[in-house]
Amino acid sequence: MASLFEFIVAAFLVIAGIFGIVGSYGLIKLNDRMSRLHAPTKATTLGVGGVLLASLIHAAVFEEYVSVHELMITLFLFLTAPITANFIAKVHIHRHETRETMPSAGVDDHWATHDKPEDEEQRTAGRPDAAQ
Repeated sequence: MASLFEFIVAAFLVIAGIFGIVGSYGLIKLNDRMSRLHAPTKATTLGVGGVLLASLIHAAVFEEYVSVHELMITLFLFLTAPITANFIAKVHIHRHETRETMPSAGVDDHWATHDKPEDEEQRTAGRPDAAQ
């Protein structure tokens, strides 16, 4: 039975290593910034998650204690890495796109962009301190 768990731990470590290599390769070889963001974000999430799951299984089976630290790190990683990548992608869109260069949003005609006001009147409209 122990050899089965050794095989599972080894499989998680090998899969994690493969994801790490693929993410590193993608970071180096992909062309634009958004593609380079995608490769290591997904790969490191799965790679580090695989290492942490292997550590969790090893601690539970061979060391005979349940390690909550690895479980919490894995959950935190799986929750924060995609959100961080989304925020970085939105910053990239807002810095490099304007309403004129973005594709059509359809019938809503609304994108989440922060257009800069054209003149001083638009800039101060709605501010209570601007009436002075």
